[in-house]
Amino acid sequence: MTSLIMIVVGVVLYGIGFFLHQSDVANSTEYINGLIEAHPTQFYGDYISDSYASMNTDHAGHMEHLVNLLKNRPWAAFYVPAYLSFGIAASAMFFLCIQFAANAGWSMVVSRVMEAIASFLPVGAILVGIVALASAAHFNHLYHWMDTSLLDPNSPKYDIFMANKAKLWLNVPFWTIRIIIYLVVLSLMVFVIKNTTRKLDETNGDLKVYSQLYTRAVIYIVIFAICSAAFSWDFIMSLDPHWFSSLFMWYGMVSYLVSAVSIMAIISIYLKRKGSLPLFNDNHLHDLTKYMFGFSLLWSYLWFCQFLLQWYANIPEEVQYFQQRIDQYPYYFWMLIVNLVLPFLILISSSMKRRYAFVFGMGFLIVVGHYWDFYNQIMPAAVGPFHNFGFMELGALVAVAGLFTFVVMNAVSKLNLEAKGHPYFHESKIYEYPF
Repeated sequence: MTSLIMIVVGVVLYGIGFFLHQSDVANSTEYINGLIEAHPTQFYGDYISDSYASMNTDHAGHMEHLVNLLKNRPWAAFYVPAYLSFGIAASAMFFLCIQFAANAGWSMVVSRVMEAIASFLPVGAILVGIVALASAAHFNHLYHWMDTSLLDPNSPKYDIFMANKAKLWLNVPFWTIRIIIYLVVLSLMVFVIKNTTRKLDETNGDLKVYSQLYTRAVIYIVIFAICSAAFSWDFIMSLDPHWFSSLFMWYGMVSYLVSAVSIMAIISIYLKRKGSLPLFNDNHLHDLTKYMFGFSLLWSYLWFCQFLLQWYANIPEEVQYFQQRIDQYPYYFWMLIVNLVLPFLILISSSMKRRYAFVFGMGFLIVVGHYWDFYNQIMPAAVGPFHNFGFMELGALVAVAGLFTFVVMNAVSKLNLEAKGHPYFHESKIYEYPF
């Protein structure tokens, strides 16, 4: 009931925001000129040099670009939570398959919670696919490189950099094929893994079925390793087609991986309090929280590597990515407090890792912090200076969160929460974390 209410409230808020946004689009020239006069540095930086003015005389073209950014906002507002929820589900299955491939014993008590979170993957694939395929069909302007005039040598907009990228990777037909492959293959693997674990329960731990589970888990790990790297480039990094980072794929993957582990802890604690997961105890919580702590530090390490290397190298093609975010998004660095400082200070203690209320609260905080992270990744490229956390952004977040909760908890209700068929289930029941 709560999740359904969240969906309805989210849709209503998004609808209100969309209606208000349409009035701005209808008077886009006056609206944009008013914003430029009020906040010139949001559009042009700290100053406009004579050389800049002499090289940028196409004011009509610039205004067209700004109008397209303004029109992108409804799509971008929905894209941020859709992509995050899709990544959380995919990485939850990845984390589960690691447990199977590593013959881990401690996690079997919470393995069905991981399966339930992964059950959202086909739904998340549909949400992300809607935005991606709409972009390929030119219903929005999220991906600047899809403008065909950039590839025409006779066009005044010709971009040799984008033309070279289009030969191999960034062209709409190949991009669309890759997107479909990512979404379909990852979604199908969820059913493969879940059917195998169900069969393992039904056969009371048949070693042949267990061997199949091991093999299929390894296959998913390989598929996820390839797809998560590629869809990070295609879904997110190509929003800024003139910029690239050699570690971006890991940076994005760790962001939704730590969010997935946080949600595992949240759901496990909730089920424990409801009496549905009685075998879940302080030791399992300690290990889940340990991963929340460790992945938070890994994310921070990757963020600092990406930022500091490009900043002190002073390469214009790379620095502009951060310059835009620093100039247009005044709270950009504040996400480090939520994603690094607080997890480090609060979760570093072993005793804190065993306090259900603290871990429950920190789980929500980490998920919100990484929504903020993806907001900072997507919005600057998609909407530029027209960002705002208004009705549309709040509505999309609440609606997707409600849909995620509904699908995941519905999966929880249908799963056997005790994986009694797994050979290491008994080990997980008696597991104690050695201090």
